Amino acid sequence: MYAIVNIAGKQTKVEANKFVYAHRLAGNVGDTVELGKALLTDDNGTLSIGSPLLDVAVTGTILAHVKGDKVLVFKKKRRKGYKKLNGHRQQFTKVMINSIG
Repeated sequence: MYAIVNIAGKQTKVEANKFVYAHRLAGNVGDTVELGKALLTDDNGTLSIGSPLLDVAVTGTILAHVKGDKVLVFKKKRRKGYKKLNGHRQQFTKVMINSIG
């Protein structure tokens, strides 16, 4: 069984007993979070589509707060001597999905 859930403005496919990386969520490691209502669920080929949401709650446990890969932003203007290098690492939360429904 899997579900499509809206987490922090992004639609994510989640399955029970698997983990996902979501944008930084409020809470401490070990806390239980409710990821909201599902937009779509699939239970062994039985597809349920909400309009816009289903009455299926998805819960998970926060495993860790981690950083993503570094993204480098390089700006340059030729023949002007202008060079600028910036880096960014996105904050993510690793969430273990406990139950769907």
